[in-house]
Amino acid sequence: MNIRKVEYAIIGSGTAGLGAYSKIRHKTDNFVMIQHGPYGTTCARVGCMPSKMLITAADHAHEMTQASKFGIHAEPEVDDKQIFNRIRRDRATKFVGNVLKQIGKIPDQFKLQGRARFLSNNQIQVDDDLIIEAEKVVIACGTRPYIPEELKSVTGKILTSDTVFEIESLPNSIAVIGLGVIALELGQSLHRLGVKTSFFGRTGKIGDLTHPDLQAETFKCLNQELDILQKGRIVEAWEDDDAVVIAYEQHDGSVITKTFDAVLVATGRVSNVDQMDIHNTDIQLDTNGIPVFDPQTMQCGNLPIYIAGDATNDLPLWHEAYDEGRIAGNNALNYPQAEKITRKTPLAIYFTDPQMAIVGLSYQQLKGTQIVIGDVPFNGPRHEVWKKTQGRMQVYLDAHSGEILGAELLGHQAEHLAHLLALAITHKMTADQFLEMPVYHPSAEEVLKKALDNARFQLTKT
Repeated sequence: MNIRKVEYAIIGSGTAGLGAYSKIRHKTDNFVMIQHGPYGTTCARVGCMPSKMLITAADHAHEMTQASKFGIHAEPEVDDKQIFNRIRRDRATKFVGNVLKQIGKIPDQFKLQGRARFLSNNQIQVDDDLIIEAEKVVIACGTRPYIPEELKSVTGKILTSDTVFEIESLPNSIAVIGLGVIALELGQSLHRLGVKTSFFGRTGKIGDLTHPDLQAETFKCLNQELDILQKGRIVEAWEDDDAVVIAYEQHDGSVITKTFDAVLVATGRVSNVDQMDIHNTDIQLDTNGIPVFDPQTMQCGNLPIYIAGDATNDLPLWHEAYDEGRIAGNNALNYPQAEKITRKTPLAIYFTDPQMAIVGLSYQQLKGTQIVIGDVPFNGPRHEVWKKTQGRMQVYLDAHSGEILGAELLGHQAEHLAHLLALAITHKMTADQFLEMPVYHPSAEEVLKKALDNARFQLTKT
């Protein structure tokens, strides 16, 4: 067994690993980056970018079906092979390709490929022939799709976000398991490209908006277009000839059976830390087997071990992963000192139609505190012009100061309004201060102005 001693080991070369590398490489060349599997971040290879390319294709098809409202008559002709060839081509050249160019600039002596497993706090075995002895470690090992036990009998028919972009042609029908962001984004896209699609939920929750009224509004909006079974459980799944049969028990106890060509499982992702023999370290684990860490330092207890990115199962977002990697790398450099970093304003956007977004503190986080809620429909003049009036927006203000604390949005162009709110929350602006900004007519921003006016009016009564 070969032994290699380094000061720093980075496990994973995804977005978080590259964030840690960007800090450590500037200070030392006494490190190694260990990667299991192909290079290329989750975002570029199987996440943000290919999914948005699929969504964009689907939206173009959908808009053609809606054009008659404006006196334009057309029917889409979907070329599924062209759609997926374009996704794979652009992914390879523009997104994964850019990551590989970045990886290629890292000298070979700093890169190792193989599966990493802990032997102790500072010993990491890579495959069967190498032990890395590292003084400080950054765990950025990423995640993999979770497959529920009741579906493992039909694994040959299962697609996940890791595999769906590799298909050559669209199935005629598909069961989408889950009602989270990945399930809704991909499932709605497949539906709009002509695939007969049914969604199977478990808890009744749809998307991540937390106010009960917005949960209800989300179901109302999406259920107008999609076949959604919101609450229940899969009793059994089996293959029948070249199809998959799913037996689903609804919340009222009734069981329905449906047949599909394929199954898209989007029930969350699992941190790869469970494959790293983490029990050989002194890292404390939570009830889900995830290392307990300080989100302001990314440090695991008082150990010289840090964790960042999707592996934390906390904030699986590109910008958060890169920030966490840089925080982890910086604190690894400064160990045993730990610099607590104030994290950025929380921002999550879901590219469904209508879009969803949560900015700052959610309703659930603010529930029970003294707030006022500006609650308005997404029906401003510009949205009427677009004929995109589905959804609602809520903004949450401190009941005394009027400071904008958070918001939840469901509506067309929500992504842009969410960024404006994130800027306002970051700078601790009140509704009055925000509304000193001009709002052009007609624009999507008028809905935000209406929501803030709605909330501000309530301040005069508190």
